[in-house]
Amino acid sequence: MTPAGLGWIAIARLGLVQAALGAVVVLTTSTLNRVMVVELAIAAVIPGLLVGLHYAVQIARPVWGHGSDVGGSRTGWILGGLALLALSGTGAAATTFLFEIRFAYGLAAALVCYALIGVGIGACGTSLLALLASRTAPERRPAAATIVWMMMIAGIVITAIVTGSVLDPYSHARLVLVTAATGATVFAIAALALWRLERTAVPLDHAAARSAPETSGFSTRSFRISLAETWRDGEARVFSVFVFVSMLAYSTQDLILEPFGGLLFAMTPGETTKLSGVQHAGVFVGMALVGIAGSLLARRRPQILKIFIVSGCLGSAAALAALALGSAVAPDWPLKTNIFLLGAANGAFAVAAIGTMMALAGAGGPKREGIRMGVWGAAQAIAFGLGGVLGTIALDVARAVSGDTALSFTLVFGGEAILFLNAAVLALRIGSKRPRPGTRDTDMPLPLAAAE
Repeated sequence: MTPAGLGWIAIARLGLVQAALGAVVVLTTSTLNRVMVVELAIAAVIPGLLVGLHYAVQIARPVWGHGSDVGGSRTGWILGGLALLALSGTGAAATTFLFEIRFAYGLAAALVCYALIGVGIGACGTSLLALLASRTAPERRPAAATIVWMMMIAGIVITAIVTGSVLDPYSHARLVLVTAATGATVFAIAALALWRLERTAVPLDHAAARSAPETSGFSTRSFRISLAETWRDGEARVFSVFVFVSMLAYSTQDLILEPFGGLLFAMTPGETTKLSGVQHAGVFVGMALVGIAGSLLARRRPQILKIFIVSGCLGSAAALAALALGSAVAPDWPLKTNIFLLGAANGAFAVAAIGTMMALAGAGGPKREGIRMGVWGAAQAIAFGLGGVLGTIALDVARAVSGDTALSFTLVFGGEAILFLNAAVLALRIGSKRPRPGTRDTDMPLPLAAAE
């Protein structure tokens, strides 16, 4: 008998879609930012705010997730979001011409494009995760999360290498052409990867799928009811807070690690770029560990993902505490080893959290995966938007007040370590108690958006 849910080839096909998503995102949030700051000589705060805008827009992920729940086809939402991302990314690249004509024109167009980039990422990413969650067997979830996320990182790396080789000699026209070609290519790959996948994948629970309430499509009322049901679930609420706190800690380190290496360890720009590569190598190792061990032990140890989440958060806290200590004794500190271990702990907790997210998304019943993924995706987007900004602000304020760069890094890394410790405590509450069937957890008020 054919096992229910997605097979390994189908999971890899969804990984290709995630890789396509990452390929376009890296051009709009990395390459284009560099062009604005270096070639156009725009203040770095402008591209920073534009990237923040694309995260802010993703607070609407629950809306898009609910739309994929009631729309009858998640594939349409995935491809529609990816198409919008490719078009708006190309539009963002084209704003380089407007910036040279008049700054105000370029900024106005860029604001629109980056807002649409956020919509495209949210609609595509939320629906993709909902499809993965609703069709992946529990014992395959650790490996599935690992495969999909490692393929996304591979997509980012490959795109950076290929586009980097064809962008020189640089011109605005070449940037637009490369961005458009990348968008068209990855959209075609994603469309082929998704061809008939949703229709042919065997549902995990036939009975539940048949008994799921029929919906007549998206409406404000149906969205508010679904959001209220999600918020009443105490475990879903705890997981939302965990996602926010852990991803805030995860993203706060992003923009200060390379300055840390340059200021305290006298590293060159090339050396700090390699340092980022060391961290990503650690992330790969952490993800692979969870994928392999999680799949082998999933049946015997149902709580294996929770163990990896808590261990990953504690490991991240320890690595950040070590960096705080290293600030005081720099440059006499094994920085690369420290960064590698930080990446491994980050990768382990992140991919285990994604696997847990897939399990909890299905706990709400059929046609509820999208709204749940949307709530958690919104929490992650808000955390990522705040994290990079708060990390740099905290560092600047600490340096201005103390006048001591090493002490400033110690304080910021120490604060991030405390955030990860709080995330570990929250993770311990995930799955600790489940409400009995037919009961509802109502110990917390509904969010205003869901309250009648």
